[in-house]
Amino acid sequence: MVMSLAALPIVIPDSLDNIGIWIAAFLTICIYSFLYKDNPLYKFAEYLFVGVSAGYWVAMQYYNSLKPNLIDNLSLGFRNMDSHLLYIIPGILGIMMLLRLVPSVAWLSRWSISFVVGMSAGINLIAYLQGNAIAQVKGSMVPLWVVSPDGNILMSLWLSFGNWILVGGVCCGLIYFFFSVEHRGVIGGISRAGIYFLMISFGASFGYTIMARISLLIGRMQFLFGDWILLIR
Repeated sequence: MVMSLAALPIVIPDSLDNIGIWIAAFLTICIYSFLYKDNPLYKFAEYLFVGVSAGYWVAMQYYNSLKPNLIDNLSLGFRNMDSHLLYIIPGILGIMMLLRLVPSVAWLSRWSISFVVGMSAGINLIAYLQGNAIAQVKGSMVPLWVVSPDGNILMSLWLSFGNWILVGGVCCGLIYFFFSVEHRGVIGGISRAGIYFLMISFGASFGYTIMARISLLIGRMQFLFGDWILLIR
């Protein structure tokens, strides 16, 4: 039996893997060299990352969006002369958007951009309300007295205390943004409590972001000391 060359397994030599590891390590060090100061090595790695990302994004958009949604449907429409020819309309709108690069007819791109912005706003408004706003409102409507599943009174008090803090923090935060009444007296005290709750929330979000960045740093350090110079296993 004659086996096709395309069916043969492709084995990557270890030397090529080592070359890839060295390139990745070099680019990682170039990026982290910015911690010392801005330098040509950092600029090289930054420009390379931007260029590769742009090329990858263009290729992904072509094969995942433009080709299956427009080119393939138009080809099918021209072959069968059916309703797929309606895809000419979004194709024309897409071409009009690219005309923004031509100063003399750049105004035509406003039609496409306004259509995309309006359509995206309408779709994302419903998605945002269902996935974010309504979910937060539902998460804030909690019982003020919670009975522990095992009947433990201390656990019930602790769970209820957490719900009281949640509801109180939401109310204080909303009153802080209520500017129809001057923030004095009781309203002023509640609004100041709302500031504290907001600062705690922002601090927790910032801490979560820092933890995510530190996890990325740990991953890069594991790559440098494990895969590159083989100091850790």
